[in-house]
Amino acid sequence: MIFSHTKLKFAVVALSLFSLTACQDSNDTQVNSSTKQEVSDKNISAQAITKKYIITDTHIDVPYRLEEAFDDVSQATEKGDFDYPRSVSGGLDAPFMSIYIPAELEAQGSGSKELADKLIDMVEGIVSNAPKKFALAYSVEQMKNNFENGIMSLPMGMENGSPIEGKMENLDYFYKRGIRYITLTHSKANHISDSSYDESRPAKGLTDFGKELIVEMNNIGMMVDVSHISDDAFYQVMEISQVPVIASHSSARHFTPGFERNMSDDMIQLLAKNGGVIQINFGSTFVTQKSIDNNNTFKAARSEFMKSNGFEQDSDEVKTFTKNYREKIPFEFATLNDVLDHFDHVVKIAGIDYVGIGSDYDGVGDTLPVDLKDVSTYPNLVQGFLDRGYSEQDIEKILSGNLIRVWKQVEEYSEQQKTQAKVTAE
Repeated sequence: MIFSHTKLKFAVVALSLFSLTACQDSNDTQVNSSTKQEVSDKNISAQAITKKYIITDTHIDVPYRLEEAFDDVSQATEKGDFDYPRSVSGGLDAPFMSIYIPAELEAQGSGSKELADKLIDMVEGIVSNAPKKFALAYSVEQMKNNFENGIMSLPMGMENGSPIEGKMENLDYFYKRGIRYITLTHSKANHISDSSYDESRPAKGLTDFGKELIVEMNNIGMMVDVSHISDDAFYQVMEISQVPVIASHSSARHFTPGFERNMSDDMIQLLAKNGGVIQINFGSTFVTQKSIDNNNTFKAARSEFMKSNGFEQDSDEVKTFTKNYREKIPFEFATLNDVLDHFDHVVKIAGIDYVGIGSDYDGVGDTLPVDLKDVSTYPNLVQGFLDRGYSEQDIEKILSGNLIRVWKQVEEYSEQQKTQAKVTAE
């Protein structure tokens, strides 16, 4: 018989408590949550923690990965960082599916909304094809219910707001389709916000439409994601938003000076003051300066090779150049400890209530740190927290508690606004 996601969680907790080992496949019988074993901080294992609490990861790029090369992620896959069996092994319960929209589509003038719909359709297809394994989650309550019923939630966030297309009715449209956060822009400035990656800053932060959009996102119950936006845009979001916001997949600039894509100490503290959460990105080039420097040196050498020979980046010649280069000068992978340092830093300057997980699995290629290579490795992260003296309660906040708090606050504010509008109308 195949066991359900929750059944497997409880089995691992019980077996770890009695120092036994087992290896089970996943899928069908349910266990009531009241049967969970309670364990003390000093005795609980990392594996037990990952099975006991909901783990949310606010940024996993599965849909775009499957758009490029489809795979059945309800089964074990050879490629990518995510599939169901590895997720169960790692204890992942609510991976936010990133509806990623490349920046060039807005520049071309069309295709953003169509691609967003296509990727959302894909997530819905994953759920409909494996309903005993996956379910959509449009609310905190649905996510919790899915967890209790042994089903993995697939909430969705939109990476790059270009599918809004300057039409407020599209915000409502994508909310109804299940999008629960929007990363306002990506690698280029768009009609909403300037980008941290783009030297061009036409709006000097948010556009006028972008400022209106923040208000409407608050009203409709959509989380605002400040990852990718410029510093000026971030500070404007913080002035406008009436509810906490998230950075769905960013890390601490303290360790990567000059890398605007990460957040400065001042920004993290302001985010926390507003009740928001920074979800730490695992990508090595987000985590250590040595990885950034190594990668920049490689890209400069590749660019020179391409320029000198007139080759395109996807040509066989450039692929051969890359292979030969990396054989001589390997990529500098970050370590688990490097990632833990980012969590420690946020806790030190802002507090335990304002940090979570936004790995960027399937979104950063072969740059993931040692011991955090895919969704099966969350227990390694938790063991690192335990080794550094984090309590079980602290770890639960990082795994999901902080994100759940923000999501609920956004939901509650929206309900208040709807009630107030109804009373006013009457």
